[in-house]
Amino acid sequence: MRSFVGASDGKSSPVGRNRESMIYVGTSGFSYDDWVGAYYPPNLSKNDWLTFYAKEFNALEINYTYYRMPTAKTLAGMARKVPDGFLFTLKTPQEMTHTRDADASLFLQFIEALKPLAEQKKFGTVLAQFPSSFHNTRENADYLKHFREHLRDLPIVVEFRNAQWLNDKTFAFLREHKTGFCCVDEPRLKGLLPPIAEATSQVAYVRFHGRNAAKWWDHAQAYERYDYTYSKAELEEWTPKIQKLNQLSETVFVFANNHYRAQGIDTARQLRLLLE
Repeated sequence: MRSFVGASDGKSSPVGRNRESMIYVGTSGFSYDDWVGAYYPPNLSKNDWLTFYAKEFNALEINYTYYRMPTAKTLAGMARKVPDGFLFTLKTPQEMTHTRDADASLFLQFIEALKPLAEQKKFGTVLAQFPSSFHNTRENADYLKHFREHLRDLPIVVEFRNAQWLNDKTFAFLREHKTGFCCVDEPRLKGLLPPIAEATSQVAYVRFHGRNAAKWWDHAQAYERYDYTYSKAELEEWTPKIQKLNQLSETVFVFANNHYRAQGIDTARQLRLLLE
């Protein structure tokens, strides 16, 4: 696993921007027009957004890959804009998680696209986000196994959006297949995952989606679901949980996905301070 995650074996500077860092904090995505003024200076070129972001944070969750397959050329260009020690995680395309008949060639294409990041030691892990319709069935468990096999020895983290999967059998299954469990903070709604901290592989992962219960299911635009500002007290609930994950795994990724108008930037900043 260590050959894929660009962190060293040391445990000093747990929230720093260097290779010894074990906890990586950032946001889910960075290329949002509504961050201009709220985070990016108005006169900053869009081509410089990632470089600007990487001066402050040590990791980024790339989520455009959920909507379209990445290319090696694009990822190589992104890697050149960030310093050594910076890590990227990537969502798999939805064709690989929202259907059960994804062609094996899709997985090969995805693996090939990641090579520039791995070569520059800026690749963290793959995030596979399954929909709430992905129920805990034998057929879906079999698909998870095949999904793991198709991605070979890449580090993988799975995000379930259906609480049916929360049981010891699932965690044992993930450990057996060297697959990480994505911990989440999201609205306390029936069927969604509660805020538990569980590590099932050498990579632990936490996503902060916000707690906008009113807009989670009922929204006109997708961004409304993630329109939420965390209080310090709400984030403090996670401090011991993330520290626990750091003891149970080699590398921890923590990402703020409450991205509307750069609220995730403030969330990531607060989390970094709390963890330091």
